[in-house]
This record gives sequence, structure tokens and C-alpha cells, in this order.
Amino acid sequence: MTTNDSTTSTGGAGRPARVLEEASRRRTFAIISHPDAGKSTTTEALALHAAAIGRAGAVHGKGDRKGVTSDWLDMEKERGISITSSALQFRVGDVRINMLDTPGHADFSEDTYRVLSAVDCAVMLIDAAKGLEPQTLKLFEVCRARRIPIITFVNKWDRPALEPLAILDEIDTRLGLATVPVTWPVGPGGEFHGVVDRRTGRMIEYARAAGGATLAQEHDLSPEGALDRFGEDWVRAEEEHELVEPWDEDAHEAFLRGETSPVLFGAAVANMGVGALLDLLVEAAPSPAPWPLADGGERPLDAPFSGFVFKVQAGMDAAHRDRLAFVRVCSGRFERGMPLVHAASGRSFVSKYAQSVFGRDRRTVDEAFPGDIVGLVNAAALRVGDTLYDGPPALFPPVPRFSPEHFSIARVADAGRSKQFRKGIAQLDEEGVVQVCVSDRRGTASPVLAAVGPMQFEVVSDRMAHEFNAPIRLEPLPYSIARRPEPEIVDTINRTMGAEVLHRTDGTPVAVFRDQWRLSTVQGDLPAGSLKPLFGEESLAG
Repeated sequence: MTTNDSTTSTGGAGRPARVLEEASRRRTFAIISHPDAGKSTTTEALALHAAAIGRAGAVHGKGDRKGVTSDWLDMEKERGISITSSALQFRVGDVRINMLDTPGHADFSEDTYRVLSAVDCAVMLIDAAKGLEPQTLKLFEVCRARRIPIITFVNKWDRPALEPLAILDEIDTRLGLATVPVTWPVGPGGEFHGVVDRRTGRMIEYARAAGGATLAQEHDLSPEGALDRFGEDWVRAEEEHELVEPWDEDAHEAFLRGETSPVLFGAAVANMGVGALLDLLVEAAPSPAPWPLADGGERPLDAPFSGFVFKVQAGMDAAHRDRLAFVRVCSGRFERGMPLVHAASGRSFVSKYAQSVFGRDRRTVDEAFPGDIVGLVNAAALRVGDTLYDGPPALFPPVPRFSPEHFSIARVADAGRSKQFRKGIAQLDEEGVVQVCVSDRRGTASPVLAAVGPMQFEVVSDRMAHEFNAPIRLEPLPYSIARRPEPEIVDTINRTMGAEVLHRTDGTPVAVFRDQWRLSTVQGDLPAGSLKPLFGEESLAG
């Protein structure tokens, strides 16, 4: 991706040989983890090691450390959690990194799933003291369903931790994923001296930088030097890592097939071991491959441009209140200003305002290649899951939506702000912050918000008040289960106590039930197959 101001038009495909060459230099990945495993800190440390930032921030930004680049919403800074996904793009040598940070909290699973639909690889972060945690397991299953290769980074080795062999055994046993360590810790958790690079047999010793805002010092030691310096800790590390399979070409091929996960150990808050992770991403992570089409075929990398929208975000620039559509380039060469076709409508779309993204910061981008993420500004016609293309038509599979478990009626607090209320609710629905439904019982002035987790309602309330100047009141509804009903049973459900049918803004009917008992009772009186899981559930099950 380049960010100069000169544009030379060569057609949507560009030169096929150049497209393939540029695609081979792209690495597009997401970091997934359970909350508090250190995901945003690891994202920041990777950017620091790539020299994309001068000092690493901290999640809470205390003392003289700024907040992390990827957490830019005010709520993220206040709470120290990632609420929305973000993109960080930078170079390591001649390799272009597209790193997508994802929300760790389970309440924002939909946003994470959308990001995972746009990457070629994932880094699975594990807390060294806690091992595999529930949200990690759920996100792993999404990666497995999408056949996304996974690199495992065991974080927080500067604190008391489980035994490294026990962590590997848990991954093998609970995930059914073979592990091959690339590095091995020297010293137990809390006494982290460095790692053995299993490819060379040498030790990388770490000396933590004061405060962790800058790179940790690294010293290369021979096995003899490591033995003299660390004695029993070095001996134990050597004995342990010899018990597991080596990281070699066969292991690398198995990783690309999704059968094996390379494992590294480190402490992101101190910037220890993160350089080795970045090196592995550059050297071993997959570059873009032909992208699957909705009809079962594939779009070749060197075909004319195509891409799909995996995220829509407003409010990134408070001064302009613009709206950014994040597009994953799937094939060909993107050129700013090129005329594209919006597959959903068949209409022309001009990409005049295109930007690359680094957290909240943006720069004009003139060209991009498969694997790159392009931000299209004020793209009001675009929705999550939309396909854009040049040349032969392309249509990529839709991005599934999760089955909601929490429901609330939204009402504007001040009737004089009704116009802003309607605009804000529609915007947040388009972004996927929350699912918006309407019902005959309440009318369009009182939409029903449907969410995977209750924290989504807090985000909606905060953004409605501060971005749209339309504070809202939320009235919880007693439903917890959603299904997709066949048209002929809608009236029956609406006559049932403890159940009703809502309609999502995309037209999908959503039957909601108070609890599992009510669902089972209603289902027993209906024809078989007339209540189905929502699309997101089917996708994950597959």
C-alpha cells in the first residue's frame, strides 16, 4: 500500500505479476484472546517492535505512558478494555503488516467475528497463569470453522505461571491442535530470563526497559554462555524443549493447513518475546490466497479488483463526524478514485476518498493490493458484508450475525431530539454495534435493540448521548432466546405469552422467547423445522 498523492491509472487488475508479488508481501492477521490476557498490550508491543510507534502505551495510560493506539473510543480509555475492532497498518522491511485488533470481551463477539472474516491468520493469546479460558475457546472455534491458521503466544511469563508443558498439553487436549514451540522460556513464570530459540539452540536474554514503554534489551547467548549465566534454569529449559517436536519445514506446512500451532513465550507489557512473534509473522504467516465466492468458486488474486466490507465505523474523527467503511482487498489492484460496482445494488461506486488506518490516525492511500485494508470515507451506501468489484462480477459470502440474548426497547429521552434519535439508531445498526428490530406492538418510534451481551447497550447509550446528542432510555425485555421462524407460524408465536416476533432492519424475522422452557413448549406445538437457528449460529456450527 502506498500513501503518496500521485495516481497512475493502469486498470482495475493492474499488472497481474505485480499484484501477485505485492500480495506475497502482505500479512493480514487478528489477535484473539479472553479479556485481560493482554491483547491490546500485545498489539501495541508489536507496533513498537516494528518501529511504527516510538513508545508503547499502556491500556490505562497511567503515569507518563499514553493509552494504547488501538483503543481510541473514550469508553475504551476509561474502562481499559477494547470495545471496537481497529486496524493498524505498517511495514516490516518489505512486508506490509495489516494487524486487526479485536474486542476481547464476549459481549462484542459479533465485531470479533466480522474481523476474523477478513484475515489470513490469527494470533491466539494465552494468559500464562490461566491457560485456556472460555472466550479463547469460543474464538478458536470460529477460527477452526474458517480454517484460519493460528500462532499461539503465551503471555505474562513475567508473572507466576503454569508449567509450559502443561500449557501445551491443555492446547493439545482441549483444542485438538498440535503445538510446536518456536521459543521456550528460560526461568519459571515470574523469573523470566529469556527464551531458547529452538531453531538455533541459542538463548535470547531479555533486560526489561524501565516502565515497559520502550524495547526490552536483548542479548544473544550461546548454550555455554547461557549455562554459565543461568545454570539450572537453562538446563531445565533445554531438557523440557527437547521433549516436544521441532519447528521445521514440515511443522510450517502443517501450520499453514491449520493442523499445528507454533508457540512462543513472552511478556508483552515488558516487550519481551514480542520481537520473535513479529519475526515469525513475517517469515511464516500465510500471505493472501484466492478468496472464496458465494457460489462456491474463488476469486483469483490477480483478477481485477474485488473486496468486501467487514466493518463500518463512525465517530473516529469528531471534527468531521464522517463514516468509514473498512474494506479487505481480496483481488487485484485498488486505485483511489477508480469506479467500482456495488454488488448489492448493481450501482457504480467511486472510491475517491480512500485512506489507510493506524488506530484513529488516517492517511490518504492511492493503491492497495490483496490483504490490505482500505478505509472508504463517507460511504453511506455500504453495509457490513457488501462486495465491491471491478471487471468480472464478484459476490463474497455474507458476514453472519450472532443470535442475540439480550433485548431492550429504546426510547428518546427528549421528544425534540427524535430526528437525531432516528439517525443515531440507524447509524449504530449499520455499524453492527447492536441489532435493531421493530415490532407491531411498539411501532418504529420505539425500536427493540438486540445484543449478544449487555455491554453493547452501554455503548449505544454512550454514543447516542455524545455523538448524536440524543440521550435514550432503555427498557429491558424479558427475552433471552432468538430463533428464525417460518412465515406461517408468525401469528401463532405473536399470540403466545412470553414470546413474540420482531423484524430486523434487514428484513429477517426474529422470534424471541422468555426462556428455554417457553421455547420448548411452543416448539412442541409447531411443525418440525419451523423454528431455525439464526444464520450466525448455523455458520459456527458448520
